[in-house]
Amino acid sequence: MDGGAPLTTPPTPTEPAAGSAARPGRLGVGVVGAGRVGAVLGSALRAAGHTVVGASGISEASRERIATLLPGVPVCEVAEVVERAELVLLAVPDDALAPLVAGLADTGAWQAGQLAVHTSGAAGTAVLEPARAAGAIPLAIHPAMTFTGTSLDLARLEGCTFAVTAPAAVQPIGQALVVEIGGEPVIVPEEARVLYHAALAHGANHLVVLVAQAAQALREAGIAAPGRVLAPLLGAALESATRAADAAGDEGPGAIMALTGPVSRGDVGTVERHTEALADLAARTGATDIPAGYGELARGATRRALASHRIGDDAASALLDALDRARAERKGH
Repeated sequence: MDGGAPLTTPPTPTEPAAGSAARPGRLGVGVVGAGRVGAVLGSALRAAGHTVVGASGISEASRERIATLLPGVPVCEVAEVVERAELVLLAVPDDALAPLVAGLADTGAWQAGQLAVHTSGAAGTAVLEPARAAGAIPLAIHPAMTFTGTSLDLARLEGCTFAVTAPAAVQPIGQALVVEIGGEPVIVPEEARVLYHAALAHGANHLVVLVAQAAQALREAGIAAPGRVLAPLLGAALESATRAADAAGDEGPGAIMALTGPVSRGDVGTVERHTEALADLAARTGATDIPAGYGELARGATRRALASHRIGDDAASALLDALDRARAERKGH
């Protein structure tokens, strides 16, 4: 980065951290934002031998998480947490991160040599520039996992991928922290953080929407426990798709090789009957997102199946025509 104070040398796992009473290489950790992510990561760092010296939490739920996951850790105001800590873990909502970092800089809270670590997926270290200008060491670490904010998450950290973004000299520190809590670090460049996070949100968040849509349709079809029906099917599909995504390499067809169902067979008649049934569902329940979502995903599946030679040109053309007709009918209504 240009401008601001130069990076100081951070404590490493083989050097004693200043002010730490624990074994060599341990840091005093301050958790700013004891939400689902912050409290869990604070607990994981504590289990790795670091000392959590303070945590902030405004809501009652946050204070309960501190009591449960970080027992004995004092609940402090944000400024006091930062003052106490050698590693400040900023686990706050994305939109609150920049104002928080800047506000702490305005009050002179950041300390030279202090690690300023945030957990936002879409942001790199640029958002930490006010802290870096004050001499703090910027580091962005994002776990590719959803959190419940309970002790269940601690086991899920084992093998979880963490995106690490930092100046080159600091990357080993971020990687070491991730490895200490059982994660797998991957370096994500500053300019790629938004794309990285969009990919995760598209996959995980929209998977939840997809399950909600499928479950509603199953209930309307008379299935009392749609989750029980979907779990083995979606679990198998997800396992096959993610395995195919990694096996393909940079040039292979990727996850689409796990595609099954009518699009993969070029079965236009079945797709047409699907779109009719879902349009009827939408008319009865108002769930217009279901036929629209089915249409867009089936269109994407068709194009990817064609590109990977799962289906031929004629089948792809017939499928897309059928989906276009269904979309025109939805708009006509």
